[in-house]
Amino acid sequence: MIQNFDSIYWAGMSSWLYAIYIVFFVMFCLCVKGFKFYKVLQKIVPHKIHASLLRNTSLLRYTIKSLLFLFGCIFLMVALLRPQWDKKEELVEQEGRDLLIALDISRSMLAQDEKPNRLEFAKQKIKKILYNLSCERVGLILFSGTTVLQCPLTTDYAAFFMFLDQIDAETISSGTTTLDQAIRQAISVYDNMSSRKTKLLFLFTDGEDFSTNLTGVKEKAAEQKLSIVTFGIGSEHGAPVPVLDAQGKQTGFEKDLDGSIIMSKLNEGILKNLSKQTGGKYFHASSSDTDVQQVIQYVQKFEKDKLEDKTVDQLQEKYHYFVAGAFVCLALEWLL
Repeated sequence: MIQNFDSIYWAGMSSWLYAIYIVFFVMFCLCVKGFKFYKVLQKIVPHKIHASLLRNTSLLRYTIKSLLFLFGCIFLMVALLRPQWDKKEELVEQEGRDLLIALDISRSMLAQDEKPNRLEFAKQKIKKILYNLSCERVGLILFSGTTVLQCPLTTDYAAFFMFLDQIDAETISSGTTTLDQAIRQAISVYDNMSSRKTKLLFLFTDGEDFSTNLTGVKEKAAEQKLSIVTFGIGSEHGAPVPVLDAQGKQTGFEKDLDGSIIMSKLNEGILKNLSKQTGGKYFHASSSDTDVQQVIQYVQKFEKDKLEDKTVDQLQEKYHYFVAGAFVCLALEWLL
């Protein structure tokens, strides 16, 4: 972690801050002890042998040696803190994987068997996964009865999160979930990327599917070596689906033709089958977040592709100046 003190960055601050305090305290104690020892020695040594006994222990010489030793230690501690300043543009080569994230925005995603509801729970899960990944190109697909590529593949996580944060209850579509449409959209994105080693699609959904051609789309995904990783959102016990008015306030729950409240349940079977047939994997999104590390480990097994080089402002290491200063001080202290 880099701590910022005005224009200087200290790359090793968290590791060495306490060590510096201890060294300063020890150096101070040594100086005080040495000074007291010299004063006591002057009092107890007979005046006649002062010159011969104390000629190599003059106060000025002792003070200079102590200061040189102290500053040598200070310079070493500063060097260990790795001070950095002077930004310099550098071209950084990037490698990563392509990862499309498809988020279900059908009405059933408002069910509250996950808190605060399935949609918000899925959004938080996506963020936690991406916070633990680096240098991946990510894109966002929203789907229900229709699909839209909300965010093209990008390494700009800030832009991705901006699009993700804009999704709320008002975004919810009146349509039902159609997994085949989401997969078809992902295939379309990857169509011109045949040379890519890794093509991943993360599907966040409760699995309540009303697709008309899921089998055919799965076969096409397998042909294109598109690995579909599914995340089950919700519970098998299910929960009612809230009905919201124009202001976003709940007015009741969805009901069937008989007037009974509809319970929306997680359909794990269809998601497991989808992942299995496309060389992917199924995860049940849990509130304990144990699944996050499992997902990270799974993604890291896939090969990386070369991404666009990125120009970054890189701070320059300056610790060598302080190492040189420490060497000079300690060398002079040893020679005196």
